[in-house]
Amino acid sequence: QVQLVESGGGLVQAGGSLRLSCAASGRTFSTYAMGWFRQAPGREREFVAAITGSGRGRYVADSVKGRFTIARDNDKNTVDLQMNSLKPEDTAVYYCAANTDYRAVQQFARVDYWGKGTLVTVSS
Repeated sequence: QVQLVESGGGLVQAGGSLRLSCAASGRTFSTYAMGWFRQAPGREREFVAAITGSGRGRYVADSVKGRFTIARDNDKNTVDLQMNSLKPEDTAVYYCAANTDYRAVQQFARVDYWGKGTLVTVSS
């Protein structure tokens, strides 16, 4: 069982930056691939970024490529999402996700564990 708790959301102006963090429970954190998803009002939850258990493999969605970066610290059991050059369309609840399989953590229906989410609001 893995418990995930996100933090770092808030209100930011367009062009600004935010850093989200996800803290995971458990002693086997490095065996899990981790991901971030987001869900805007009235829209489906969409994949944002993923990172392998070792941290050597990373993938971000085209919609955030060049602006968002995912990183993890296996000593601290955390995975972060650095968001730069934020746009109003980035406004959403951001969710942390975990799965032992790197490809599966990128697919909504295959995520094993979810956090409760943190709200990011980007004003124009």
